[in-house]
Amino acid sequence: MSEEESAALVSHEMAFDAAREALVAVVEDAVLFPAVLAHGSAATNRFSIKSASTGTFAGLKVGSFWPGNPDIGLPRHNSVILLFDQGVGRVEWVIEAGKVNAYRTAAADAVAADALARKDAAVLAIFGAGNQALFECLAIARIRPIRQVLVVARDSARGEAFAEALRAQGLNAALCGAQDACAQADIVVTATPSREPLFAAEWIRPGTHVASMGSDAAGKQELPPALFDRAALFCDHPAQAVVMGDLQHFTGAPSRIVALGDVLLGRAEGRTSPDQITVFDSSGIALQDLTIARSLVAAKEQQTAA
Repeated sequence: MSEEESAALVSHEMAFDAAREALVAVVEDAVLFPAVLAHGSAATNRFSIKSASTGTFAGLKVGSFWPGNPDIGLPRHNSVILLFDQGVGRVEWVIEAGKVNAYRTAAADAVAADALARKDAAVLAIFGAGNQALFECLAIARIRPIRQVLVVARDSARGEAFAEALRAQGLNAALCGAQDACAQADIVVTATPSREPLFAAEWIRPGTHVASMGSDAAGKQELPPALFDRAALFCDHPAQAVVMGDLQHFTGAPSRIVALGDVLLGRAEGRTSPDQITVFDSSGIALQDLTIARSLVAAKEQQTAA
């Protein structure tokens, strides 16, 4: 399935349903294998291989990050998903999924926000002004009544252009400083390649839901560790998050970290009070890619049959 085909089939609704299914599968019959992190001929060009299996399907996702691509008119991120024929072990589907990856990454944060953020959350602070940040804002605006998006960006010109792109999508958006954004936000999402905290823990007010998306490798960091002492901690897959997610910087008891799937199934508590701070660490699990790939295959087959 080509990039053009998969991009035409994917939607926020499809991605949300697939991400929720995957997050539940993590705590049921799925097996997630250790991620392989590597780089190209230039060490700044990086790629990862993540794989998983369940009782009914298995496969892997290869994701790449080539930071110089925008200079030649190409996106930094790309993604390919492989699904195996479970009967004979041959690759049954190869799906180019660059745009799909943006949808499914944002969908995981939307599922988490739907489960953990206050129902009346209306102000979203987004750290980052790249391609992924746009999908994050649109996905969360589907599940909460977002009336204001506060954009925090290192480059003010790029941040203002991003705010304009959000306004073109019908969202009220404005450039904002980090501290002011945290002081006003009901939901904070970080979508950057940062290797140091983007804000101070004390800037986050009670009742805020915080999602870290950009920390997906050892050494990356978006959240201040002091925030973990004040918050209830959730993630997509604890074993992976403590190695390559923002929770690699958490030094407390592992039992404090809750898999979101357990919350979705009612096995664990989510938000327990309006004033509680919740943190979701999305380290990115292959199971989400495989689940949305199955949805894409089903949509393509239905389209072909019609």
